[in-house]
Amino acid sequence: MKFAGLVRSLAVPFLALAVHLASAEPLDLVQSGKLTVATQGTFPPFSMRTPDGQLDGLEIRVMREVARRLHLEYTPVLTQWDALLIGLQAKKYDIISASMDITPERQKSILFSDGWLESGGRVVTLKGSPIHSAADLKDKTVGALVSSTFAKLAIEHGAKLKSYRLETDAIQDLVNGTVDAVITDSISGAYVAEHLGLPVVMTTDYVSHVQKGFAMRKDERPLADAVDRALADMVADGTYAKLTKGLLGYDPSPKDPIRTLPQ
Repeated sequence: MKFAGLVRSLAVPFLALAVHLASAEPLDLVQSGKLTVATQGTFPPFSMRTPDGQLDGLEIRVMREVARRLHLEYTPVLTQWDALLIGLQAKKYDIISASMDITPERQKSILFSDGWLESGGRVVTLKGSPIHSAADLKDKTVGALVSSTFAKLAIEHGAKLKSYRLETDAIQDLVNGTVDAVITDSISGAYVAEHLGLPVVMTTDYVSHVQKGFAMRKDERPLADAVDRALADMVADGTYAKLTKGLLGYDPSPKDPIRTLPQ
């Protein structure tokens, strides 16, 4: 009787799993069996190269694990920031993992996963700079990624915007004195200040508070559902924290993730 009871108790979760898999809509992928993912590869600590040339970073680690949990082969595609959405709509890849803020404007044209990382915009300056907060940006030359929320924030604060296609170029121009400051993601700014040995600091104030989402085409609801489930499971079982703490020293998962699909 004990054995029979054990069999019945095990059968319940397996049956539930079978029903879930049977009811899940098939994924319409660019390549069968592969999750094709757009990333920049040039935006530490979100995406970057290890000394031996391998892709690494927050988004790389998290998305690679998402693909594994969906039983798909993680297949990265390196793309510059200003071409990410164009390539997505042209079906060159299934999803964008690059550090993209969830905004109402973007949600009009693309479908986001639930928020996978919480961050915000910060001002990066040289040590000793007279810029101590965002209020000091007026009439200053400020660098930011082209077509980014940070570029808009620079203009809103009265700065003279200089646009960049690569975050690394903006930081290098800051070090060289070509721009007075750079507005970037707070996590990226902290990584640059702490790990790259450059003479830069961040102001204490934030210019925005955001959550990042993985971007998909509007008609990719089944994929978004699958990604959301994988993300939630990763956070719940501690895998997300293990993947991210090594780069940041803390777990950046949102306490209250933005839900982008009806629950």
